[in-house]
Amino acid sequence: MNRLSSQDATRTKCVKRMAGTTAVGTALLCGLVGLAGFAGTAHAEGMSVSSSAFKDGGLLPAEYAGANECGGKNTSPPLEWKNLPQATHSVVIRMTDPDGAKGGGVVHWIAYNIPASVTSLAAGAGNKSGDNLTIGKNISGAEAYRGACPPVGDTPHHYIITVTATDIAPGSLPPGLDAAGLTVALAGHTLNGSTIVARYGR
Repeated sequence: MNRLSSQDATRTKCVKRMAGTTAVGTALLCGLVGLAGFAGTAHAEGMSVSSSAFKDGGLLPAEYAGANECGGKNTSPPLEWKNLPQATHSVVIRMTDPDGAKGGGVVHWIAYNIPASVTSLAAGAGNKSGDNLTIGKNISGAEAYRGACPPVGDTPHHYIITVTATDIAPGSLPPGLDAAGLTVALAGHTLNGSTIVARYGR
């Protein structure tokens, strides 16, 4: 029986809120991948992503929020993904906050060139580039994980983490890609994907 999951409900809310943005902008900020070349990735049947730190739709532990006044340690969350398509060569991870920037959306984290043989990231493993992943540019232009940091008093923001399977060989994508550049690079190369949503407020 098909039912609307919490992540699907969040995506629907996000699309409605961002109806005035471009298709590319909506895809980047909402984690929706049925737009701008991300066909078939919005909700994957079979493929799944999870975190040992929080449940889908649950609260993001403070450790994974931004440091200092944001209340956390700016540590990338632990993630695990399963049931990649057989033709997968590499995996891409994105974390976006569609509620951020007064509804304009914020890109917090981009990681790519992850080999298909890698099926998880430990906490903090996505903070910087390494042998098995390349960290792209976040909203501030830094090649780093940017932890959650919504304005004080806001309703908890939604942080959508999307894991996308691609047919691109690991190491093929250049360093320094931002969200727009990654969208262009992945056009026609996505195979499937799944999302998990966390909420954080302060």
